[in-house]
Amino acid sequence: MKTTARTALTAALATVVAGALLTAAPTASAAPSAHRHDGHQALQTALDQAVTEAHLPGAMAQVHDDGATWFGQSGTADQDTGRPLRPQDRFRIGSTTKTFVATTLLQLEAEHRLSLDDSVEHWLPGLVDGNGYDGSAITIRQLLNHTSGIANFASADQVSAEFQGDPFLQHRFDTFTPRQLVQLGISVPPKFAPGTGFVYSDTNYVLAGLIVEQATGHGLGQEIADRFTRPLHLKSTYEPAGDDTGINGPHGRFYSKLGVFNDPTHPVYDVTELSPTWGYGAGDLISTVGDLSTFFQALLGGRLLPPAQMAEMFTMQDPGNGWIPNSHYGLGIGSLTLSCGTVWGMGGAINGSWSYTFGTRDGRHLLATSVNGDWADGLPFGPVSVFDKELEAEFCATPEA
Repeated sequence: MKTTARTALTAALATVVAGALLTAAPTASAAPSAHRHDGHQALQTALDQAVTEAHLPGAMAQVHDDGATWFGQSGTADQDTGRPLRPQDRFRIGSTTKTFVATTLLQLEAEHRLSLDDSVEHWLPGLVDGNGYDGSAITIRQLLNHTSGIANFASADQVSAEFQGDPFLQHRFDTFTPRQLVQLGISVPPKFAPGTGFVYSDTNYVLAGLIVEQATGHGLGQEIADRFTRPLHLKSTYEPAGDDTGINGPHGRFYSKLGVFNDPTHPVYDVTELSPTWGYGAGDLISTVGDLSTFFQALLGGRLLPPAQMAEMFTMQDPGNGWIPNSHYGLGIGSLTLSCGTVWGMGGAINGSWSYTFGTRDGRHLLATSVNGDWADGLPFGPVSVFDKELEAEFCATPEA
């Protein structure tokens, strides 16, 4: 197959992102804090350490805590001007896009417009076929919980060859269609028979986005806008057009070491502008910490889905060796086991921009955080390790008397 573009995510980075967006932590011993009264000092310390110790350009977090809001930041949004990060700064949210897509499909099921047990072949005839694939044996549910066996398009040989490391700088403005992404994914043989394993695959959510479009007759971005961004007043959340390589509205700059997580001497590149078309339903949305907090508060609080669909979304997979221990994945949402209990949400990553949004199961206490670099010196899992520290600080640290 010949394509005019490749994914903007390097194969090396994709492997870590796919395996680390929901990361391990010690076994729970108590429930996460329902609310705090310490001024979030432990969280501010974690943000400062992300800059002073992990050498990230900047880190910010917004907490919604039982009706109160707190914002903290450290470092800079722009290394040339030195300006601080601001709550209204927009960033690419990567795989958190998947939560919006999964919620859309679950709403469509509640509207009796499709079933999660429908096959991919039913909605997208002939698209997933050959090289060991049979779309009639793969369900929408298996796409959403990553048990389809479909390979991640980022693992295709040609993607690794052309977009790992420095080649990304030459190809980051290339564009391509969702169907080309699917063809990249199925160019790699299946990882397992449908329903018999777990592998995190962006190809699953490209297919999920195409099914949304087929079922509704509308573009994926329009459905997300009609269902979430307008009703919830998410004024800074949008799907960029394929030819829109920048970020509309207020934003800083985003910096990358091209997949090198832990090398203080490695060159840093400004990658703010890039083609969003590699992400599509797997990771192309742009948002803010405030908008993500609002969306996840509504989702966790049960305001976006009926009880039956909530139960489906939160039916969690235990991926075993296919994922990081002590983490689980449902339908576009994950759980993290902290030292004091479990939080729920999703994380996302794209070159230069990493973010997390997690909170208590009822959504009353929520942390949304973002960094504008894709490394973390001295830490094993890049920005994921930074986010671990933030979550522990906000939900588990004991406030000083």
